[in-house]
Amino acid sequence: VGTLPGGCDSVGRCFCRAEFAGPRCEQCSPGHHSYPHCYACSCDPRGAVDNDCSPAGQCRCHVNFAGHTCNQCALGFYGYPSCTPCQCSREGSLHSTCDQDTGQCSCRPKVTGLRCDSCVPGAYGFPH
Repeated sequence: VGTLPGGCDSVGRCFCRAEFAGPRCEQCSPGHHSYPHCYACSCDPRGAVDNDCSPAGQCRCHVNFAGHTCNQCALGFYGYPSCTPCQCSREGSLHSTCDQDTGQCSCRPKVTGLRCDSCVPGAYGFPH
């Protein structure tokens, strides 16, 4: 499938097309996935460690990125492509994740603010 028209050399090593590798061109070369098709990895350079991916095409993402090609923010981060940490208030938030587009944390009752770090008017102190 991945051999060039020249076939193989005298010791049996085949001449592979660029997206194939191995003695008989039986695997994908680095930066490609899904043998026998060997598609380019297409990792997002903003979120991926490099352009290498798993045999199924999963790119290796930096900690604040997620997705098959690292083209979205990981849980706990928002605002792709910057993917900033949520920093939700422990006392005022229901959990540590936030809206991945806006960064809005899920606030407890009577708590407000992007990070759930303020009381609504007329309320005081954080719930425990």
